[in-house]
Amino acid sequence: MIIKTIFSGFGGQGVLVMGVSLAHSGMSKGLHVTYLPAYGAEMRGGTANCTVAVADEEIASPVASEPNYLVVMNSPSLFTFQNKVTSGGTIFLNSSIINDRPNRRDVKVVCVPCSDMAQELGNIRVANIIMMGAFIKVSGVVTPEIYLNSLESIMGSRKKALAELNKKAFSAGFDYVKIN
Repeated sequence: MIIKTIFSGFGGQGVLVMGVSLAHSGMSKGLHVTYLPAYGAEMRGGTANCTVAVADEEIASPVASEPNYLVVMNSPSLFTFQNKVTSGGTIFLNSSIINDRPNRRDVKVVCVPCSDMAQELGNIRVANIIMMGAFIKVSGVVTPEIYLNSLESIMGSRKKALAELNKKAFSAGFDYVKIN
């Protein structure tokens, strides 16, 4: 089994954190992992994306030419990466700010209004964690417990309030998605 995912959005949306947290979770589960970030020189507002591959055997290349999953946090990312997703793959959209939909009929689309949901939780910066809750539920790459433990390890437990907010955000995304 090998699962390839591209995460993409504007810098400042936590796109790279999404990739790092998935990679860390995969390693925590004992899987092989590659993580390949790409971002512009801007501090915030530029484009950012990363590719994560998780497998139960060695991974030959970190490049995901045909990812199973695409997680996009803004419209430009949708248009840039939608045609790379393998047929039968899944595209996750931040439907709070992406009004467009993929022009493909051979992929599943999961719309999560994660920016709006983050505002309701009181912190726009957890939109990425909400999206990860939805992603983990649909993909099943790791369990929620492994993911949350990895996230806390990455973020550090020095701020208990932030850890609790991340758990709420993850649960909001996880509970938002209904699996058929």
